[in-house]
Amino acid sequence: MWELRSASFWRAIFAEFFATLFYVFFGLGASLRWTPGPLHVLQVALAFGLALATLVQAVGHISGAHVNPAVTFAFLVGSQMSLLRALCYMAAQLLGAVAGAAVLYSVTPPAVRGNLALNTLHPGVSVGQATTVEIFLTLQFVLCIFATYDERRNGRLGSVALAVGFSLTLGHLFGMYYTGAGMNPARSFAPAILTRNFTNHWVYWVGPIIGGGLGSLLYDFLLFPRLKSVSERLSILKGARPSDSNGQPEGTGEPVELKTQAL
Repeated sequence: MWELRSASFWRAIFAEFFATLFYVFFGLGASLRWTPGPLHVLQVALAFGLALATLVQAVGHISGAHVNPAVTFAFLVGSQMSLLRALCYMAAQLLGAVAGAAVLYSVTPPAVRGNLALNTLHPGVSVGQATTVEIFLTLQFVLCIFATYDERRNGRLGSVALAVGFSLTLGHLFGMYYTGAGMNPARSFAPAILTRNFTNHWVYWVGPIIGGGLGSLLYDFLLFPRLKSVSERLSILKGARPSDSNGQPEGTGEPVELKTQAL
């Protein structure tokens, strides 16, 4: 429980709340229909991708810029963060998403709000098909995050923020035709709360959570394994305090696994 006494821990929690608020505000805002006619998929995909890229650049070095319970779950499965931190991240993300959607709702004319860009299944797409699509969308997204955030890679090329943003954009360009491209339970939860519409809402939790978990297992245990013992993984999950080279507790600092660079 040393994390609860750490200022950096609470800064990270606030960063997740703040970042998810802005992500939902700009992403959902760009998805509203202001004029008659079909919604421009490219516009929505770029809005979500650019929003996330901006936030990774802004708070990636503070919290890791998960902005997504499925991503946080993936890091938990990979034993790269404590259970306490993961739960606090998820709570902050859900609260931030609802706050962002509420702000958007309050500044948008009633005629434009509609269902506030609620994720819905395309006609003809079954819940099984939708869940599978969400799994694949989130799987590729988490793989990209794990690869670009991996501190073991020497001489990482390009921008971490843009790589993550492009991966999210890719998911939207494909997934919007099937499910509206949830990929993020917090993003799907916020408009569902405000519109009180939870039809097939479980798809947008089960799919991303499974996809995130599979992405973590695939990258951390098969593609580029992290050589940690079971005891080391359990120690991280329990939130053991990081130690310096002499084995003594460090005075300050975040867990090593969250010291990512958003370049």
